[in-house]
Amino acid sequence: MTENVQNPPAPGPKKASFSEDFKRFFVRGLATLLPTLITILLLLKIWEILWEYLGQHIIVVLKWLTLYLRPKTEIGWVKWYWEVHLPQWLVECIGVVLAIVVVYIVGLFVGHFIGRTAWRLVEVGLTRIPLIRVIYPAVKQVTDYVLTDRKSHMLKGRVVAVEPHANGIWSIGLVTGSGIRQLSDATSREMVTVFVPSTPTAFAGYVLVVPRDRVVELPLTVEEVMKLLVTGGVAGPGGMFRGMPEVPAPGLPAGEESQNDAAVR
Repeated sequence: MTENVQNPPAPGPKKASFSEDFKRFFVRGLATLLPTLITILLLLKIWEILWEYLGQHIIVVLKWLTLYLRPKTEIGWVKWYWEVHLPQWLVECIGVVLAIVVVYIVGLFVGHFIGRTAWRLVEVGLTRIPLIRVIYPAVKQVTDYVLTDRKSHMLKGRVVAVEPHANGIWSIGLVTGSGIRQLSDATSREMVTVFVPSTPTAFAGYVLVVPRDRVVELPLTVEEVMKLLVTGGVAGPGGMFRGMPEVPAPGLPAGEESQNDAAVR
């Protein structure tokens, strides 16, 4: 008579230690709060820049305007009113709001033909000063790249796919203009310039000069591509992905499972 040998019960799931729980929930909380904290930090930094470089100087101008418009007003009263009577937070709010108005007025002014012409004359004068003519063009090129020209070119560009490194490996980019004429003449092929953004800073990247017939135009908007690149491919427009493909484990042919995977299922 054979005895029925029962297999020992499978051990239950191992309980996570306090350190593992703390690490897991801390990382989860950090991932939740970090975007908000970084946004608040950037807003505070912008506030500080507007106040330090524009707002407080506008307040000084307001003090002098008060003395000019009211000649009988004493300087001591003006200083007392702005520095003692009004709370500091209110003075900063007034300065920052007026700084925003000044920036808007400057942008409105240079947005017209007369304003652009006048500002170019100012820039020509600045570039004639020995020290400034070395610094100003480089700073202007960087600010134009970050704030105006590059973004406007990107927003107007067509979304394409290119193979910059090897056949079958594609990168998503934006057509920003026609290619270099000398290169087109040398290769007897029509070339285009393609800006390939990097992840997660989508406004940084590199430029490719590729033949026009080697780019594949995609029916996507620039906003959809920016969303895809900033999130590292996690988030994308609806209908872009056909589902997450199954990647076989290393060393196993496609379609086979490891014992651990089979046990889990």
